[in-house]
Amino acid sequence: MYVLQIFLPFIASVSAGFFGRFLGYRGAALITTISVFFSFLLSLIIFYEVAFSGVLCHIQYSPWFESEFFSAQWGFYYDSLTAVMLIVITSISTLVHLYSISYMDGDPHLPRFMSYLSIFTFFMLMLVTADNFLQMFFGWEGVGLASYLLINFWFTRLQASKASIKAMLVNRVGDFGLALGIMAAFYVFKSVDFQTIFACAPYFADHHFIFFNTEFHALTLICILLFVGAVGKSAQLGLHTWLPDAMEGPTPVSALIHAATMVTAGVFMVARCSPIFEYAPNALIVVAIVGASTCFFAATTGVVQNDLKRVIAYSTASQLGYMVFACGISHYTVGVFHLMNHAFFKALLFLSAGSVIHALSNEQDMRKMGGVANLLPFTYSMMIIGSLSLVGFPFLTGFYSKDVILEVAFAKYTFSGEFAFILGSICVLFTSYYSFRLLFCTFLAPTSLFKSTTKHIHDAPILMAIPLIVLAFGSIFVGFFAKDFMIGLGTDFWSNAIFVLPQNLVLLEAEYIPLEYKMLPLFATFAGAVIAYIGNIVAVLFSYDLKTSVLGRKFYTFCNKRWFVDKVYNDFISQNVLSFGYNISFKTLDKGSFEICGPLGISQIFLSLTKFLSKLQSGFIYHYAVIMLLGLTTLVACITLLTYIDSNLIFILFIAFIFYNSYSKYSSNL
Repeated sequence: MYVLQIFLPFIASVSAGFFGRFLGYRGAALITTISVFFSFLLSLIIFYEVAFSGVLCHIQYSPWFESEFFSAQWGFYYDSLTAVMLIVITSISTLVHLYSISYMDGDPHLPRFMSYLSIFTFFMLMLVTADNFLQMFFGWEGVGLASYLLINFWFTRLQASKASIKAMLVNRVGDFGLALGIMAAFYVFKSVDFQTIFACAPYFADHHFIFFNTEFHALTLICILLFVGAVGKSAQLGLHTWLPDAMEGPTPVSALIHAATMVTAGVFMVARCSPIFEYAPNALIVVAIVGASTCFFAATTGVVQNDLKRVIAYSTASQLGYMVFACGISHYTVGVFHLMNHAFFKALLFLSAGSVIHALSNEQDMRKMGGVANLLPFTYSMMIIGSLSLVGFPFLTGFYSKDVILEVAFAKYTFSGEFAFILGSICVLFTSYYSFRLLFCTFLAPTSLFKSTTKHIHDAPILMAIPLIVLAFGSIFVGFFAKDFMIGLGTDFWSNAIFVLPQNLVLLEAEYIPLEYKMLPLFATFAGAVIAYIGNIVAVLFSYDLKTSVLGRKFYTFCNKRWFVDKVYNDFISQNVLSFGYNISFKTLDKGSFEICGPLGISQIFLSLTKFLSKLQSGFIYHYAVIMLLGLTTLVACITLLTYIDSNLIFILFIAFIFYNSYSKYSSNL
């Protein structure tokens, strides 16, 4: 049952991909959706057996690599952390599959699309169930491949192709760091198996090793390298640039990438490796600071975005920052709890946005919308529920995790904790503003729609409405029902799945922080809503004058251009790398020095030598005798000199001679 739960999406993907032309678009959609749904049902059984009953399951399936003392096997490990991730992945994936049947209706390549969705789900299941780093890396790379295929599904669109290549290349940077982290872990622990490494971690708490001629604390370096992988996959500051561009794919792809699968892989990996991170406090400080900075950056950028899906995309990056800095202050359980809650309301937001785009003939600019609340009442209701849950409105799902993250950050009483609390609290205001701005601009502001668009407007059909209703219930009730047994005081839900040193636990202290700090997120939420209402409904002209003022224009441009991070990358890194690759590496080295000192130079030398020797053929015996005598004398002299002169010097002189001779001939030919 456990292995079948993983491979059902793979079987469905192969069926739809290779036999889609025989199954038809209805048959392919039916097979993939039903397979993922059965995988979800099996996930519920696994959740009951593993998480509630406390029965861990470890399946050693078959050997993979066996070389001396290096051993990596195909194995599947199920604990509470894995069980939670299985529920999130399979439930959201099932709803996205069902939603896609109606959303992608009429697309001639629907079987291929459904195949990509299923293979995406399969690789994510492989990632979260792996019992060793190498198998996790297999799922990690597979998710990256599937995201490339999905973002580039409409491959005739130039922007979709560019976005998919960008996502692949940026993630390669993070994956390189993850690969180095796995190598470093094997170098220190002599194993890639999770249980072996986690059991040995306390004994290597003070271990150091040499890296780049410098001594490093072993666990700190391993954790930072692993976190580089999480930075790429979870779109943290520095490697975040691919996430907004991933909106070029179909909307169901955005929901699947942002809500349940790819971007949460980094948070899951940090939580899985908590036994290592706990013994690397400096690495935890880096994690907390990067997470808080990402949260602030994405929130300020999302405030001034006009594309409907980009606003939600930057919201995802901001919420990922919350999850990451929760892990950075040693509260992995709270971070994973927010991951689970975020999956429901973020999927609801993306699928609701897809319903709006579908109804408005693929229009995504919020400035060209407005006044559609009466025309799309169902979608409007769903968007309200998702937005309120996102901003942490009291007693909705987001409220039960986001507020706890800020409380434990305040109760940490360290630099990283205070830094995360301050930026996280400011981001609550920004999150509230752009969420309510999205609602006001899309549904309540005076309409800016074209008549041709309103003529065909329609609310979500039944196959698109069912996933929205299910996600709406999740966005309302999941946080309330799951809080006590997942992050309640004294709960043993996580068992040994997540390890935290006793001195790092501050959940009890967070219950007794001053009331004004507990109420701060609520006040910030209401303040953001009021500012959004005034700026986009009541005083639109004042908002425009503020935006076009000297200071306002600079702030707007800076945030709208994403802090100019992309410009810095393009102008100062990418352009210089391309210039080096062509002018220095290709023209100067490959086609210059290497070729002159290599085949071209040697061939020129031998050609000149043969021409010179041919002139010595005079036919007179005494000429040959003199040449033999001179040659013998030269040979004896060279052998004698070799004992006194360094052979490296002779080699350098020989290369210089070849280079000079070849270059002079090359210049004369020009």
